[in-house]
Amino acid sequence: MKFTYNWLKEFVNIKISAQELADKLTMAGLEVVGLDQAGEDFVFEVEITSNRPDWLSVVGIAREVAAVTGGKLKLGARLPAGQAGRSVIGAGENRKPKTDNRIMTIKIEDKKDCPLYTARIIRDVQVGPSAGWLKHCLESIGCRSINNVVDIINYIMFTWGQPLHAFDLDKLNSDTIVVRRASSGEKLTLIDGAEKLLDKDILVIATPDKPVAVAGVMGGKDTEVGLGTRSLLLEAAVFNPAVVRASRRKLAIGSDSSYRFERGVDLGEVEHAASQSAKLITELAKGKLVLSKSSPVSKVKVKSVTLEGACVEKILGIDKIPAEKIKKILSSLGFTAKMQAKNKFKVTIPSYRPDVNQKEDLIEELARIFGYENIPNTLPAVIPQTNPVSPRDLVCRVKDMLVGLGLNEVITHSLISRDGLSAQILRQGEPIEVLNPLSKEQEILRPGLALSLLKCVAHNLNQRQNHISIFEIAKGFCSVSGQFKEELRLGICLCGTKPHFFPQGLVKDELGFLHLKGILEAIFQCLGIKEYNFRAKGVGQIEVLVKKEQAGIMVSPSAELLDGLDIKNRNVVVAEILLERIFAFADLTKKFNPLPQYPGISRDISVVLKEEISSEEVLRYIKEKAAGLLRQVGIADYYKGRQIPPGFKGLTISCFYRAQERTLTEAEINPLHARIAGILQEKFGAQVR
Repeated sequence: MKFTYNWLKEFVNIKISAQELADKLTMAGLEVVGLDQAGEDFVFEVEITSNRPDWLSVVGIAREVAAVTGGKLKLGARLPAGQAGRSVIGAGENRKPKTDNRIMTIKIEDKKDCPLYTARIIRDVQVGPSAGWLKHCLESIGCRSINNVVDIINYIMFTWGQPLHAFDLDKLNSDTIVVRRASSGEKLTLIDGAEKLLDKDILVIATPDKPVAVAGVMGGKDTEVGLGTRSLLLEAAVFNPAVVRASRRKLAIGSDSSYRFERGVDLGEVEHAASQSAKLITELAKGKLVLSKSSPVSKVKVKSVTLEGACVEKILGIDKIPAEKIKKILSSLGFTAKMQAKNKFKVTIPSYRPDVNQKEDLIEELARIFGYENIPNTLPAVIPQTNPVSPRDLVCRVKDMLVGLGLNEVITHSLISRDGLSAQILRQGEPIEVLNPLSKEQEILRPGLALSLLKCVAHNLNQRQNHISIFEIAKGFCSVSGQFKEELRLGICLCGTKPHFFPQGLVKDELGFLHLKGILEAIFQCLGIKEYNFRAKGVGQIEVLVKKEQAGIMVSPSAELLDGLDIKNRNVVVAEILLERIFAFADLTKKFNPLPQYPGISRDISVVLKEEISSEEVLRYIKEKAAGLLRQVGIADYYKGRQIPPGFKGLTISCFYRAQERTLTEAEINPLHARIAGILQEKFGAQVR
């Protein structure tokens, strides 16, 4: 949008320089992207946001300038220099239009496409070159002068933001104007000489016989105003922005008019702009207004918003803004603010501000004019929320954890084939069939995620990926006692080898149950779940328990199943977890423990145990019986070999001791460590090596 400094001064008192004005407008959100001197004048170019169609006019910019500078708005301005005394801005035409025998009929097929259409007939027009001031005004912003009638229409559009169009009335050869959608196959030659093929998505202005203009975009060549024109039909209307946009895109054309219609014009300004245009034509082109007519239209809807001073202060972080200051700023922008109670306003929104619909919009306007630089730089009070309460928050935590561990998320289809049921590893009920499946691959709502993940593994292996770590969080579906049930599940699948680079060389680590177990333990730790364990359920199956309740399962699928999915000679492990069950035990409260001030001591115990004795059970028992100085206990090594009898296993158990208030001595550690060895011998029949 371009305008000049002097043009702007016709509508607002400005007492600052052009450069200062450019800086103030930019700080208020109306970015000035160009400022060029042209003789004794300055040409501004501003970047208009799509939500501010009111800025697509000199008057709209003038309102903004009045607000940011405190200048007085002059909407009763006069013609530019040399035309003093000839009022441009008035309530309407100087005189009532003379009676014309001609009766103009306006037909609108769909009021949604065109809420308002006005027509004025002007006779005895003398089309010719424009007055010097008018020509200079337009050319200063890069608009080419055509003739006095067209230039007046452009001048009003740039001044008030309302596009208009003038038809040569004699060339229309009709007393009826129809606003309708075009018929498929209709053609129209536009003012630029291009012939366009129309269809039902394009809104046109037409006579009963043919279209004469593309509504809101461009007029037709056949009814163009030229030097021989003597009678005009002056159009001012409101068109649906979406329809104008569709027409402009389909025809691959654009204009200053379509640019404004697409963003929305002010319904309350149409009659006024048409009146001013008709008045200028009668003065500068010697025409005579003989008829004014408009289609029926409802009154402009008045919007109002309640605004409280306390809310302004809370959102902007300002201690106190006086009520008079709030009222003054809003009034300067054209809003009507009436005090309802102490520091509480009922604000009426002007029709040219469709972007303002709620109190936050008004507060943004206050911030712009008050000045962002005047709002203090303070950090807001933040109350950390360490306890997400919704399952969605917990799901996000789990996803973040898995991605941080190097897994990739996949999203798969929720429908599977009936044959895929054999791949399910965690069943909770009966499968649900689709009544009208699109194909055999979409017969069943999947009960679990295992099959989908295995298919992803097969696809990645075919793409020569040797390291596959994937997960999915989605719902499983089943029927329990005739009732449909949805359960949120986590599926994890690992396959291949993970490379590790050490100074000594490359080491390839084959992914298996231990990696899967470590991932699940990390999730439990992230969610604050402490009472969990893993229990062997059968060959290649490990049950996951939380507080002795089944929460999931880890499985190494059979070679037969993997062969059926074209996964050959690969070790694959899959886990499926019922998320809603483990979420019930989540505890995200955190307690700070000070860092230890004294060193600890680590001691190992090597024992031989029967193979069926669970290592986890051993560790849990040690923790229960040796609480106090024993801070940590874990498995440091697991081994089997010639030194270990058949049916037994060797474990190295690492124990870590520490006291909070002193450094431990050998005399304190040795008896406690010997006691732990005795516990293992008594409870599990372990042989200490």
